[in-house]
Amino acid sequence: MVRGMAHYAPLISILTTMALAFVLTTGKIGGLVHDIPNERSLHDKPVPRTGGIALMAGVLSGWLLLQFWPWWAVLPALGLFALSLVDDVRNLSPKLRLVGHFIAALTVVLEAGVPLPWFIPVLLFVVWMTNLYNFMDGSDGLAGGMALFGFGCYGVGAWIGGNETFALLNFSVAAAALGFLFFNFHPARMFMGDAGSIPLGFLAAVFGVLGWQAGHWPFWFPLLVFSPFVADATVTLLKRAWRGEKLSQAHRSHYYQRLVQMGCGHRNTALIEYALMLLAGVSALWGIGMDNTVQSYILLAWGIVYLVSVIWIDRRWQEYQFAEKKALDA
Repeated sequence: MVRGMAHYAPLISILTTMALAFVLTTGKIGGLVHDIPNERSLHDKPVPRTGGIALMAGVLSGWLLLQFWPWWAVLPALGLFALSLVDDVRNLSPKLRLVGHFIAALTVVLEAGVPLPWFIPVLLFVVWMTNLYNFMDGSDGLAGGMALFGFGCYGVGAWIGGNETFALLNFSVAAAALGFLFFNFHPARMFMGDAGSIPLGFLAAVFGVLGWQAGHWPFWFPLLVFSPFVADATVTLLKRAWRGEKLSQAHRSHYYQRLVQMGCGHRNTALIEYALMLLAGVSALWGIGMDNTVQSYILLAWGIVYLVSVIWIDRRWQEYQFAEKKALDA
């Protein structure tokens, strides 16, 4: 049973994030690190890239009210935050960043008591989630929205499972994400940078594993909750690898990026993704109490949804490129 001021943790998280984000977007400190447009960018002017500081400060301030801290999740997340903050400022090498991601993931897998047959799959899952969240942080309001809906669903699932403290840990992340969205929804006044996206991806994986190990949800639950990001990033990576592209090179071939480029814009793309996130999360929560057959049908249905979406966007993208080439040749 959660007692005292602990129930106010999400409120503290959102207020701290909003207050610090306001300072960082109006003061000189926030302007020290900017996201400079490149070949991957969907924006055309520099934007402060310090939102991750406000977001993570909000998360931690809320967590301070809670008695239970899984150190093997929190400490690696803080380490990734520090590493990513340095990367935002100094641009560390991909190899160094990946080593840090594996160390953090290994800490979680060893301390969480993951069964041996699941050791390598869970390790790779944590590393992949840590990175894919960063890959998907390229459009106004997208990564913040996924954190709001994703960790919100985790919180509901934990609350249903009777673990109020774990629920509040997740609700605090969701609340901080909501506070960040006030400054990141289109037109964005700040980006979260790697210092925000990397720890969020890590926590999405870790809390997913923790809830699974505690029996609050089945192993597929985290994958479905965060499936709008998982599907886009995974399919895009596989296609780029198939084409022999350098995977560490900046690009704009994610499906959300193509939606923005084809005319949906940041705002409409975010709203479309929000609807997808909400439906995926609600169906995942509904499926927790169902038998294996129903759960299989839910996963199959979502597989079809994403397959159809991929095919539709790919065709529209080919038409868009053809029209662009035709206009240039005219």
